Amino acid sequence: MTRQHVLQAIAEYDSRGRDGFLGVYGYAPTPGYAIVHEGSSYDLPAVLGVAHRFATGRLAPSDEVVGSIGSAAAILRKRGFEVTEPGGSSAAGARSSSRTTTRAPRAPRTTTPRATPTRRTAAPEPVAAICPTCSMTLPATGVCDYCA
Repeated sequence: MTRQHVLQAIAEYDSRGRDGFLGVYGYAPTPGYAIVHEGSSYDLPAVLGVAHRFATGRLAPSDEVVGSIGSAAAILRKRGFEVTEPGGSSAAGARSSSRTTTRAPRAPRTTTPRATPTRRTAAPEPVAAICPTCSMTLPATGVCDYCA
């Protein structure tokens, strides 16, 4: 999973809103661990699970993500994300204080105010019609191609 996969998941989280994002993918809110990106906080297990989907094509189950959340948080920190842990510690607090690194100063960021998007809950996906005889999904015509 790359940084880009995580950013894609965060972008979808922003577009759907918290409740819509969690509802669509079936994740429950998980207090404690969170990803902080550009001043916003995101539910870590849900973002990781969806980022895993972008990387592999398979949504990671919630229990699988929660079981490996500590190592996943370390990987996200290596990818440049700030991760908060239960008890209020963050990426900066989790680093060893005995290790010092010198970095080149960053250019100042110019920020423009963003319009706050309206948050909508996700609409449930429509259930596909199924042929009662052969159990195949019906085409848009509503007539089964096999049993017609």
